[in-house]
Formats: sequence, C-alpha cells, structure tokens
Amino acid sequence: MRRFPMIAIVCLLVMASVAVADTPVATVGGQPIGQAAVEAKVRPRLIEIDAQRYEALREGVDALIAENVLQQEAKARGVTVEVLERDEIVKKAGDPTDAEIKEVFEANREALGDMPLDQARPHIVEFVRQQKGQARRQAYIGELRTKYKAVVLLKPPVVQVGTAGRPARGGANAPVVIVGFSDYECPYCKSAEGTVEQVMKAYGDKVRYVHRDFPLAFHQHAFEAAEAAACANAQGKFWEYHAKLFAASDLSTEKLKTMAGEVGLDPKKFDECLASNQFKVAVEKDMADAAEVGVSGTPAFFINGRMLSGAQPFERFKEVIDEELAASSAAKPS
Repeated sequence: MRRFPMIAIVCLLVMASVAVADTPVATVGGQPIGQAAVEAKVRPRLIEIDAQRYEALREGVDALIAENVLQQEAKARGVTVEVLERDEIVKKAGDPTDAEIKEVFEANREALGDMPLDQARPHIVEFVRQQKGQARRQAYIGELRTKYKAVVLLKPPVVQVGTAGRPARGGANAPVVIVGFSDYECPYCKSAEGTVEQVMKAYGDKVRYVHRDFPLAFHQHAFEAAEAAACANAQGKFWEYHAKLFAASDLSTEKLKTMAGEVGLDPKKFDECLASNQFKVAVEKDMADAAEVGVSGTPAFFINGRMLSGAQPFERFKEVIDEELAASSAAKPS
C-alpha cells in the first residue's frame, strides 16, 4: 500500500475543507456564488445564532445533569427523587417570613395600587415561596454536581473581540476580560450597569471590564453622549462621567456640558472636543466592530469572547465568569 507523507495528508485535508466551505450555493450568469462568500456576508447573524444554539444546548446539558445527580443521590439514600426533592428542596427552602412578604409588598406598591396587604398576601406568599424554592433547588443541585463530579464538556462558541484601547477598569492582567457594548440612552443598559458594578465588586482584579459604544440609531442623544464620554476620557474622567450619563434622564447637549462641569472637567476643552466631533470616528469604529461580531442590540457583553446578550442577571455573569476562571486555573502549569 502506498503511504503518503503526513504533511501531504494535512494539505489534502485543508484543501478538502476549503472546497467544501466554498461549495457553490447559487449562480448568476453562470458565475458561482460560493458558500464562503455567503457566510462572510451574514457572519454577524451566524455568530448570534451560534450563541443562541450554545445556550439552548447548555440548558439541556444542565437539565440532564440535574436529573442524573438527583437520581444518583436518591438511589444512594434509598428514597425516590420526589422524596429527596421534598426533604432537601421544598422543606429547606422554607415558608416566606413576614419581613419578606412586607418587603415584596413595599417594592410593588405602585403595581398593586390600592390593594391592601391582607388581600395581596396570598399572591405574595406564593411568589416568594417559588423564588425561595428555585434558589434552594439551584444551590442543592450545585452541591450534588460537586459531590458527583459533574463536568461539562460542551464548548461555547468564542468570538475574538478587541478592546480597541477603550476605557477599562479592573485587573490589568485579569484572566477574565469583559467587553461591553452599550448605549447611554438605552434603559436596559442603565439596568445592566448595576450588574456590572456588582460583578466588579465581587471579582475585583480577577476581572477587567472594557466599555465600548453602540449607540442605537433611534436614540436621539446616544451618539453625542458617547462622544461626550470620550471627551471626558481625554481628560482622565471617563468613569465619573460615564456614571453621570447613565444616571441622567436628560442627555441634551447643554446637559452633557453641565455634567462635564459637575465631574471637574475643563469646560473649554470639553466644549471644543464635543463641537469638533473629535471622537466620531472612534465611536463609529466601535459600532462597526460590534456589528461584525453579531451585536444587533444593547447591552451586549463578551466574556473572554463568549457572547452574553441583553441585561442579564448577576447570576448569569457569575456562571460564565466562574467557568472562565476555572478554565484559566486549570490551564496554568502546576
């Protein structure tokens, strides 16, 4: 039998993969349009689809792991899964306390209107009971995953997202880098800022956060606000001004100038910077880069290249960050 050198085999495999990837999917006047060209054309959409596919698969993996560890623990104890869940989840979650009920009632007074506490209590009790049950279930499944050494082998899609020298905070050499694309006029971005603060407080120098701009076209003041933040960055006051922007309800040009003075910026330099559109190209660069990696709305985050779209809760960030920290730790030589 004739044997081919390894390098020749590798070359043949590469050529074969290229040929498959560029298979004609259409013709115009006899000229082929290859699949590679089509994929390049719709790359942002494909990235988004890959992220959604991974999330669906990961939910399935986690659900099956939960079923498996519950079954193993129930078998080890000689009970049914139903009995195990009753003893370890339902009973340990506990009933809502009066303080918890009142807290929910006060937080939702506007939505409840004139409804008195006594009338709202049964609904609140059920809501809090479900919340506590879900929290206890999540914690218990986590304990069992550790006990039975559950390991997820499913690999998430990763996209290379540059920081482009944009404002950053956190550990300079952090193992986890979060690149966030945001819009100062987006209510979901305002909400997500609280989560980002929670992440930075929880992880400290283990995480580096990079802000990039993606002002949406239908937000009247978002683009100029992004330019204003860049002008503040030029004077070393980005994060102070960034916080002001997200807290403001008015992002008109005059208000942008007023806030500049409130954080101690040189007003003349700031006004000149804003009027000259000095950072217009930089903001447009962020927008182009965002579109290239599948961002179509805000906020959008990339945690070590893993896409997290929308104003996700802290727990979702924690899940991904913890996985990345674990992977980073495992990759270090012992």
